[in-house]
Amino acid sequence: MDPLSPGARSAGIVATRRRFLTLTGAAAALALNTDLLGIEEARAAPRPGRSSGYPFTLGVSSGDPLPDAVVIWTRLALDPLAPFGGMDYEPVRVRWQVAEDERFRKVVRSGSTRAEPEVTHAVHVDVRGLRPSRDYFYRFEAGGEISPVGRTRTAPPAGAHLRRMKFAFVSCQSWTSGFYTAYADVAGYDNDVIVHLGDYIYEFGVRPDVARNVEIPSRLTFPNVVETRTLDQYRDQYALFMADPDLQAAHRVAPWIVTIDDHEVAENWAGMFDEDGEPWETFMIRRANALRAHWEHMPLRRAQRPVGPDMQIYRRFDFGDLLRLNVMDTRQYRTRILEQDDPGFEDPARTFTGAKQEAWLLDGLGGSRRRWNVIAQQNSMARLDSLPGPGLRLGIDRWDGYPASRDRVLTGVYEREVRNLVSIGGDAHRSIASDLKLDFDDPASPRVGVEFTGTSISSGGDGVDLDAAARVTLAENPHVKYVNVQRGYVNCTVTPREWESEYRVADFITDPGGTLSTRIRLVVEDGQPQIRTV
Repeated sequence: MDPLSPGARSAGIVATRRRFLTLTGAAAALALNTDLLGIEEARAAPRPGRSSGYPFTLGVSSGDPLPDAVVIWTRLALDPLAPFGGMDYEPVRVRWQVAEDERFRKVVRSGSTRAEPEVTHAVHVDVRGLRPSRDYFYRFEAGGEISPVGRTRTAPPAGAHLRRMKFAFVSCQSWTSGFYTAYADVAGYDNDVIVHLGDYIYEFGVRPDVARNVEIPSRLTFPNVVETRTLDQYRDQYALFMADPDLQAAHRVAPWIVTIDDHEVAENWAGMFDEDGEPWETFMIRRANALRAHWEHMPLRRAQRPVGPDMQIYRRFDFGDLLRLNVMDTRQYRTRILEQDDPGFEDPARTFTGAKQEAWLLDGLGGSRRRWNVIAQQNSMARLDSLPGPGLRLGIDRWDGYPASRDRVLTGVYEREVRNLVSIGGDAHRSIASDLKLDFDDPASPRVGVEFTGTSISSGGDGVDLDAAARVTLAENPHVKYVNVQRGYVNCTVTPREWESEYRVADFITDPGGTLSTRIRLVVEDGQPQIRTV
């Protein structure tokens, strides 16, 4: 029996939302029906590997929603942690469906494609011709096996009046630091989109003693791999991280919009250089490997597919008349990181974004007619002095390390009278909420926007409510309104009248069974660039 034929109805399940989140593999197949187009061609296609088995072990995902389109993704892997995912080096025919209902009674788009071994059998389908502001359900079939069902959502029509938008933003998910407890929580919310701000993987080898109850092949562990450098090694990291069931659950429930930070490539890299002084010729080979593996594993369009070491990551998404999301890349185009006492530290020629991206950002902000204008980027834009008492000690790998670049952006926002600027960031492994000021040294300086920096999913371990560094941050930076050092993420609810950021924190993540709760809700009112507590 064709697993997508009407005969599969006999085991139909009317899935509630909670049940939908738990359906995986063959169980999901039993809940579905309706033939795909091109069925005879698919039957003649080779099975996924001469040793057949279930190939959807890395789950499914969707991303980059437009009013009429969304990308759906999967990667075939019989064994995620086996070399090349346990697949043979041959193409595999994959069929796909998009439907308006989770039982696939009303299929609106379908087709087939080839999962090519050159891209480790990853599948990116840019599904076009969809209706705006709609929930859709999607699935894949290969070799007689059915993928989990994903749910996605298209963006509203351009300029349409939007009364509410809900999204989550996340970052920093070290596999060795703890369980992905926060992603189980993310999966329980009805979000329009999930934004990942970087450090999806970490380039280090895995400690063989980590308590994740997963048998790790020796080629992924110390001392066999200290740092990831080859394409296959980067692929291994994505496979390890994406095999996690909580992460897969979060990918299934909403479209993702992703960018990168440093650990997708190498710690604290900047442009053509890493922090260890590797010759740029060999580092660019490493960068090419890393960015290719990133594209292979994320729900991205062909426009984002890397060409050698270059990848078009910065891009823009509009959600009706309510919100414009400017997704940044602060790694590929930045100039070299300098120490704070370097004579060139404040050189106006230094850039965090590159001149082209900076102009793109300011043009997009200045020309926006949306109520809220968001900079989705990797780090904290607000100045964060970490030195108690007089003087400044700045983090040189974030916007603080590029003061002229930050000044140009914030001054450009002020001069263009950008409405309701909100920066969302990650990387810090702590939650920080700040007012953004034109001049952080002047208490009377105008506020030009606000910033919500989210903590990590797992990086840094369990954490605490406040540590000594957090107390210094609050004491030395009057524009900072909130700090927390636990793990978690941020839910955002946006209306024409206000923006609410709900900080969700985990009690622990170094063992399974942790729970998340709301630590604080912070609100910004339309036209008032100032954070207040609900």
